[in-house]
Amino acid sequence: MKVGLAKKKIVVKEYQLDIGKVQVYDNYIVSIFDEGATVTLERAYQIIGISEIHFKDKPFGYISYRKNSYAIDPTIYSYLRELENLKAFAIVSVKEIDMHNFNIEKLFYKKTMKFYIEYNNALAWIKKRIK
Repeated sequence: MKVGLAKKKIVVKEYQLDIGKVQVYDNYIVSIFDEGATVTLERAYQIIGISEIHFKDKPFGYISYRKNSYAIDPTIYSYLRELENLKAFAIVSVKEIDMHNFNIEKLFYKKTMKFYIEYNNALAWIKKRIK
């Protein structure tokens, strides 16, 4: 039996925003925001714009990869839930505070949203929801 390496995910486009980076893949987006950043509605519109450029009429997922600590305006979620083609939203973090914040964020988002400690588990869930 021949064992090969897993196919490496290719970044279609990477955007460097003033609050961190956003990586676009074939059917999902990953955000990695800077330590101490504040994700405001204005900054969320940048990400929504990126999603419209790359996923105008096709389903996609979003992974918030929380390597750093930052603040989020929870009203952003009422705008994100209006994106009909956003089929899966995952948060990845090992920090306990992020686990607590996730429960609050879920109340604002009101659509399916999952929390993961392992990035690969989040990615597998995203891919399953998009199919």
